[in-house]
Amino acid sequence: MMDSLASHYLDEVRRQLRGHKRLVESGLAQLRDEDFFITLDPESNSIAILIKHISGNMRSRFTDFLTSDGEKPDRHRDGEFELSKKTTRADLMQWWEDGWKTVLAALDSLTPDDLMRTVQIRQEPHTVVQALNRALAHYATHLGQIVFLAKHFRSSEWKTLSVPRGKSEEFNRMSLEERRRSGHPMATLNASKKA
Repeated sequence: MMDSLASHYLDEVRRQLRGHKRLVESGLAQLRDEDFFITLDPESNSIAILIKHISGNMRSRFTDFLTSDGEKPDRHRDGEFELSKKTTRADLMQWWEDGWKTVLAALDSLTPDDLMRTVQIRQEPHTVVQALNRALAHYATHLGQIVFLAKHFRSSEWKTLSVPRGKSEEFNRMSLEERRRSGHPMATLNASKKA
């Protein structure tokens, strides 16, 4: 029973993270290059900064996940909130892919027996379950910020990533297979297939 619960938990973390990645990428694909660098006010982060920060966190936390502190000595977190004027959309998308590749590879290497192992984050002990829940919550927060900004910047040109307004009843009547065939983002978010 415990082994099947542990396996289910790992599968669910993988499913959620892959689903969040696909959802955000559907939003990023709608942006103009310049949209990545806009800030709403001096205290706000741009999408570019959010991508740089998430990617830096992913690299640090999930490289040698089980065997080294999640705050790597070569991570400079404060620098994740600064951009060079030479930074391009291609740079950002490469950071994005590299970060996700690190996370997903680490997740794919975990077994149910690993869940109660202890890992360190800034010298604080966490079970693997705690570290994964911490990462999932952290990434979901920033990924939601990215989607919010992307939708704000595209305004009336935005293609919804959820059930469109006024279409809930129609969506609810569709079978799961109809949703998947339609390519609806909500169907792919909840799909168990790997990205």
